[in-house]
Amino acid sequence: MNTETLQAYSCILQDYLENEGMTYGWAVFINVVVNSIIAFIVVTILDIVFRKIIIQVFKAFTNKTVSTYDDYLIKSNFPKYIAHLVSLTIIWHLIPIIFVESPLVISLLLLVAKVYSVILFILIFRSVLRTTRNFMEESERFGDKPLESYVQVLMIFAWGVGGFLIINLLTGFSITSLATLGAASAVVLLIFKDTILGFVASIQVSVNDIVRIGDWITLEKFGADGFVTEINLATVRVQNWDHTFTTIPTYSLISDSFQNWRGMQESEGRRIKRSIYIKQSSIKFLSEEDLENFKKISLIKPYIEHRQKDIDKFNRLTEANKEVQINGRNQTNLGVFRHYIDAFLNENSAISKDLFLMVRHLAPTDKGLPIEIYCFSKDKRWVNYEHIQADIFDHLLAAIPYFDLEIFELPTGQDFRART
Repeated sequence: MNTETLQAYSCILQDYLENEGMTYGWAVFINVVVNSIIAFIVVTILDIVFRKIIIQVFKAFTNKTVSTYDDYLIKSNFPKYIAHLVSLTIIWHLIPIIFVESPLVISLLLLVAKVYSVILFILIFRSVLRTTRNFMEESERFGDKPLESYVQVLMIFAWGVGGFLIINLLTGFSITSLATLGAASAVVLLIFKDTILGFVASIQVSVNDIVRIGDWITLEKFGADGFVTEINLATVRVQNWDHTFTTIPTYSLISDSFQNWRGMQESEGRRIKRSIYIKQSSIKFLSEEDLENFKKISLIKPYIEHRQKDIDKFNRLTEANKEVQINGRNQTNLGVFRHYIDAFLNENSAISKDLFLMVRHLAPTDKGLPIEIYCFSKDKRWVNYEHIQADIFDHLLAAIPYFDLEIFELPTGQDFRART
């Protein structure tokens, strides 16, 4: 439909309305309404046609490329927004032609088109940002970075600029004066205080590599204990071990203390640190008969023989009176048991020998003498780690009676009944 046809159609419609007795004002009004309906139908049809064509062109193009970036463009509705932009460009040029008799309508519709174009460009910008974020998340280098935070910050900036432009278009109010910028800054700081804090925290988290997506963190204040699934501008989302989700303010990762298990996951082993409480009254010096019985235990036979030679040599040199067993140097059942644990752990293929391994006494308590095992399992997976730890302590608890030792336990009702 060219310009001459539209003008001819307009003149015919005005003559018809005037012949019917209507005033020129009413004629112009009805002409505007009819032209608006026609323009709306034309724009809708054009938008549908262009949208289908552009989307199909994009799909055909993406099928021939190796990169997934264009695939994400389609998922983020980039072709649809481009189609809207084409339709907007066409209607922009049609408005002065269709409403040639109504300058006021032309001004109003062009103003609406300008406002819509601002919003449309923001949507296109958002689509590109989301596409870039999704594409970068595929990379190992950026997959664990808080990309969503940066996208949200850029979108806030884009909507802020767009809002100022729309206000300028609607009111003609200048946004470049110093006073206006100062007032706008104060409003932004007041409204987006938490957002700004979250943005600063996101930058610090990323630059200092404090938390990554996929890290296992524990933050008792918020009841979080699980893997980080999302880091955005305002919150960090943690999926707990019971499959519930905990939302943590991003700034809390900077202001509060939390535990990140990444170091354990990246290390060569996972720490085992647990104690067995020995009843102190069961600890004793070992007699020669006891030593002969303990030599039957293969893991500690070499230790007992070597240790006893040193002890006998020392006692001879010092002429210790062994009629009283406390004189001179002696082996104890607890000391032998401690070395048995050490030998057992060194023989265990599930325990890392390259990392720290130690069996030690802790300070005596009212619940007995703690013998602490400190070592690292090679397998860091939770279930396997628990199985390894359980197997170790199952064996040691069952082995304690062989060393004439007892586990400390608080008395039960059955213990009291047995004494009566």
